[in-house]
Amino acid sequence: MPTIPSPSAGSKGRETELSSARALQIFWITLVAWLLLLLLFYFVPQIDTTIARSFFQEAQCSSDSKTLSVCGVFPYAQNAFLNDLRGIFFYLPPVFGVYLLIRLAVMRLDRRAGYDAALGRRIMAGIVSLLLGPALLVNGLLKEFSHRPRPRNTDLFGGTLSFVPAGDFSGACGSNCSFISGEAAGAGWVFCFALFLLPPRARAVLMPPLVAAALIAPAMRVAFGGHYFSDAALGWLSSVVIFSGIWYLFTRHEAARPASPITHETQGNI
Repeated sequence: MPTIPSPSAGSKGRETELSSARALQIFWITLVAWLLLLLLFYFVPQIDTTIARSFFQEAQCSSDSKTLSVCGVFPYAQNAFLNDLRGIFFYLPPVFGVYLLIRLAVMRLDRRAGYDAALGRRIMAGIVSLLLGPALLVNGLLKEFSHRPRPRNTDLFGGTLSFVPAGDFSGACGSNCSFISGEAAGAGWVFCFALFLLPPRARAVLMPPLVAAALIAPAMRVAFGGHYFSDAALGWLSSVVIFSGIWYLFTRHEAARPASPITHETQGNI
């Protein structure tokens, strides 16, 4: 992946590494990967149950649990530190989404610096991809209509509902279901934000912990029994698909346009 030239190299120096052509490539590659993974998880559901079982601690059912065939817990879900960490990860996408909105508003209102249209399009791509991906597609649609029970709600892991594979919408979950993971989708968006929308001066400090958080957050959902591995993997990857697709739509005409002027305020910064 090419690096960012220094500001002295002209207007191209403030462009991020992700060109529209590269974004389109990433979109098609990740979309095909998403579909292939969905087929794999659908036809080989043992992947999900085996991974979930590795985090489940079975226990003897009490006399009050006559309707349960299996009893037990997901021990990591009871860890106070991990729950606090999950709370931090949960709020990262909306916090960075608000940051992008504020940055875009400052750019438009600060007439002294001039408006960097190319940079504005990239910021808008980040905002729109967050709203369309984790907010609308995942939490607004799939989690409400997929009907897939979470691991901890199935009779395999101490619940009462029947297991259904990824992509099977015949489950008994009523709302806020398991397919796909909203927090994993948010983590996938944070991963894209860290790679392509962090200010260059902040990357050395913020990129490593943000990338780590983007990978740990979906893993925690699996360990907690809140989602199957397929829910987390497909949720995370869905945000990469949407981010790259939206990025391409917002930047696809830039090659035919003259570069916008660069000022000391907008050089290398978002």
